[in-house]
Amino acid sequence: MSSTRTPSRRTASGWVIGHVAGAPVIVAPTWLIAVAVLTVLSVPAARALTGLDGSAVWVVALAFVVLLFASVFLHEVAHGLVARARGQEPHEFVLTLWGGHTAFGGPAPTPATNAIVAIVGPVVNLALAAVFGGLLALDVVPRGTVLWALLWSGAVTNGFVGVFNLLPGLPLDGGRVLEAAVWAATRSRYTGTVAAGWVGRVVAVGVVAWALLGPLNANAESFTDVVWAVVIGAFLWAGASAAIRGARAQRNVDGVTVASVGHAAVTVGHGDSLAHAGAAAAAAGVQDVVVLAPDGRPAAYVDRAAAASVPPHAAGSTAVTAVSVPLPVGATVDGTLVGQALLADLARATRLSPVVVALVDGRVTGLVRATDVIAAIRA
Repeated sequence: MSSTRTPSRRTASGWVIGHVAGAPVIVAPTWLIAVAVLTVLSVPAARALTGLDGSAVWVVALAFVVLLFASVFLHEVAHGLVARARGQEPHEFVLTLWGGHTAFGGPAPTPATNAIVAIVGPVVNLALAAVFGGLLALDVVPRGTVLWALLWSGAVTNGFVGVFNLLPGLPLDGGRVLEAAVWAATRSRYTGTVAAGWVGRVVAVGVVAWALLGPLNANAESFTDVVWAVVIGAFLWAGASAAIRGARAQRNVDGVTVASVGHAAVTVGHGDSLAHAGAAAAAAGVQDVVVLAPDGRPAAYVDRAAAASVPPHAAGSTAVTAVSVPLPVGATVDGTLVGQALLADLARATRLSPVVVALVDGRVTGLVRATDVIAAIRA
């Protein structure tokens, strides 16, 4: 199986065995589990196709698995090369327990790129299946030989990988094509991802239903086949659900503004009293107050809890700086930014202080707290 992802940095752990198109090729530790399990499962087929036994049949079974993962690797490389040709840089190619995936440094910029990059992988597998099948059809390789068995394995496994990945649901490549189609029709990436994610859930249920009901009707599937189908169905459900959650999180990110995550604030001078600050806030209908330094820089903000603890009769004689939290230089964000750009600026500023000041044309417009930003994204 194959899927595409868009991390901001390397996410996979494992052994780097090379580079393609400037991106590392990573073999995840779980890949070794896949090789071992698939080799065991391939032994009966290798024995039936070649008539071999003993250690020889295990070597052939292992060759089947190596050929399968070579095809998966070509599938992933096709994703990466076509993506790069369309301006979307591949970030890493990873072989895993479930086959592999290609990660990119950013999402596809257009529905067309999303669809083309997705579909090229299965197309490569179907082309390989046609090549292997064509060589079998020529009937120049004697049936029952190891070479004939390898051609048979290449045709069957590539055909299966190609067709299976074209199923129209995330996280499969066919799901990316469906996502692109809905995105193009609705002009909403979010709608496309959610629609393809829900179809992916339907596909996952269908795989499990086929596994559980198919053997009852045809009585032709083994218990191992049923278990594998159920596991694959669970994997598809998890991938589809993750895509839906990711789309919702991205929608929240795209909708982030200072107004949605911050609070309006008024400014007072560093020499003003708490009573003056309270009056200014009440007149503006806000709760937050920013204290300006003599040079006009935001130097502190009033701690609401500390201000509330001051008796009313003492507010006039209490300096506003006595109930304020200092702000380091640079703890400001551009209040005109939105979405990812605003989050990037907030990430920079909140490294200095968990509370930062929003500025528009050099004028204080509000306070933004890191906890409110996190809550808004997770909502």
